[in-house]
Amino acid sequence: MSVMAKTTSGILSYMTRHRTAANLFLLVMLLAGVVSFPQMRAQFFPDVVIDNVTVSVRWDGAGPEDVDRAIVQVVELSLLGVEGVTNTTATSSEGQARILMEFEPGWDMARGTDDAQIAVDSVASQFPNDADDPSVRRGFWRDRVTDVVISGPVDIKQLALFSDEFITRLFAAGVTRTSVRGVASGSTIVEVDSLSLIQHDVTMSQIASAISEEAEADPAGDVAGSARIRTGVAKRSARDISAIILRSNTDGSALTIGDVGRVIEQGIDRNRAYFVGEKQAISIRIDRSAQGDAIAIQESVENVAKEMKEILPPEVQVELIRTRSEAISARLAMLMKNGLQGLGLVLLLLFLFLNVRTAFWVAAGIPAAMAAAVALMFVFGIAINMISLFALIITLGIVVDDAIVVGEHADFRVRSLGEVPIVAAENAAKRMFTPVFSATLTTVIAFFGLVAIGGRFGDLIADIPFTVIVVLIASLAECFLILPHHMAHSISDGGALRWYDLPSHNMNKLLDHFKRIIFRPLIRIVLKGGKNIQK
Repeated sequence: MSVMAKTTSGILSYMTRHRTAANLFLLVMLLAGVVSFPQMRAQFFPDVVIDNVTVSVRWDGAGPEDVDRAIVQVVELSLLGVEGVTNTTATSSEGQARILMEFEPGWDMARGTDDAQIAVDSVASQFPNDADDPSVRRGFWRDRVTDVVISGPVDIKQLALFSDEFITRLFAAGVTRTSVRGVASGSTIVEVDSLSLIQHDVTMSQIASAISEEAEADPAGDVAGSARIRTGVAKRSARDISAIILRSNTDGSALTIGDVGRVIEQGIDRNRAYFVGEKQAISIRIDRSAQGDAIAIQESVENVAKEMKEILPPEVQVELIRTRSEAISARLAMLMKNGLQGLGLVLLLLFLFLNVRTAFWVAAGIPAAMAAAVALMFVFGIAINMISLFALIITLGIVVDDAIVVGEHADFRVRSLGEVPIVAAENAAKRMFTPVFSATLTTVIAFFGLVAIGGRFGDLIADIPFTVIVVLIASLAECFLILPHHMAHSISDGGALRWYDLPSHNMNKLLDHFKRIIFRPLIRIVLKGGKNIQK
């Protein structure tokens, strides 16, 4: 313990007396915050990602009761053995069964998906013969950023081409989570008569299975949490579907869908399209992943929309609606405004109760501690949101408490004990280190207890304890490694009253009068009453 005390005392003495160490440390704290802040993600609330897996089975023509009895009850029993599941929700509807499994936070979802697939495959043989194969899909968390509406007095097919071009440009700009909404896409119908089925010895189930295998590209995973990779070539046009091979004959020829039936391509259903006034429209929804920055993504979308307008016909409009970025910016601006108002009040009270030199260096600790806290938040992946900003505002008044104690004690040692400034600042840091460190440690422990709250609510408020703790640690470092050196060069060993110290001088006089006229007599009355009660 004595070795630790000597080591701490040595560091405090070194930082107080060294000419550049304290200033260099202050500069590093400020620069770290300035560099980190622009790179931090901005969002409305912290990402509470719900890890889930969905099991769905289609059974055309079956009622909800039959689906529940023949599929849902069978699958639910098999899923009881899947580890990590916290909640299961089953839905039986006309012709379809859907079971949603939610997993523990941080659970290995690749393992969870595989376990669910194995469990479902083990009971798939018990399904009705005409039920489709079960589908097991891992859920992906998304958050809407904005919607883009492309409208104009042109054919809906042309608008669809414009939307495809827009999505392609978004992908090139790094925005990969998009979905086209508000228009019924064209459909392709395969007509096969019974005579053709008998003649070629095929079934409708075989035809449907062949088309299903060729019509979709298979997902092959994600890159960097947002860009998606798919393998294969999706065959959607009438020509491609007609060329799908059903089987190879013994003579080397191939039997295709076109040989068995007729493939008809129908146009887009105009009656289900969006309209802006009298103009047809297509809506494109843009989402972000859990690691996406809503404001940065919207800026990319705005830039792409601006580029698209230059090549589109004048009558075609590209508009952004339901922009979450504006709401996020407005809320963050409101919190920043409130935070600056709180900072102003803190500074006002500092200069009102402390002399100007002490108040200045105490106040300088606020941006230093906040900048260091922001840098640590960036390193640990904490984003700028309503919760983390709220935590920063909470700590505005807390960060100056330690500095006030050390600064005032150094000033007291100069005025009352007659110590030279450098010695007074050094002794103040040594004398106040243990009580200030202990007080800060108890606050850190109190907030650290919030980390133990689990579940979705714990994930939501996790930014509060982390932010408060890093601010307190940064404040403690500034208080003992930076402040003493500056106090040594700013406190005076004389008692002359300067004009800029008049506000604090007059306030201290009022406090002295309050103590002498009101507080002391009141305490005497309280003590006298206590003695009478004891008697």
